[in-house]
Amino acid sequence: MAKSQQTYSKTEKEKKRLKKREDKQKKKEARRAEAKENPQGIQFAYVDYNGNLTDTPPDPADKIKVDAESITIGIPKKEDSDEDPFDPVRNGKVSFFDTSKGFGFIIDSDSQEKHFCHVSGLIDEIAENDKVSFELEKGMKGMNAVRVKKI
Repeated sequence: MAKSQQTYSKTEKEKKRLKKREDKQKKKEARRAEAKENPQGIQFAYVDYNGNLTDTPPDPADKIKVDAESITIGIPKKEDSDEDPFDPVRNGKVSFFDTSKGFGFIIDSDSQEKHFCHVSGLIDEIAENDKVSFELEKGMKGMNAVRVKKI
């Protein structure tokens, strides 16, 4: 009885193997037929005005002429302003400060980023919603506010 089960599974495996071989042969023939239709093997894809890929070429009437001189490569130069962009002193507002634990967070008024503030970096005592000036230093988990003064 075990022998008949074994031969049954062997025949099933053989059928699967033959079917796999046939499928592989069919795919190979399909690729050859496609290569005969398109001998260079080049397939085109166009990008429409919405940025989607399509197989139809764009309408030549919609073509826009671009002057090569108008294309700038690199970073555009900023206009000079009164404020120094590298001014280390920043202004902000204390969003949270726990005096018992000795830390809090300050929101930068320019970038709206939150910065950690420890009691060791304070010059004046601060509380929530105080307007402060501070400097930033690299900490273990990001930028920390130091030399914090009330405004």
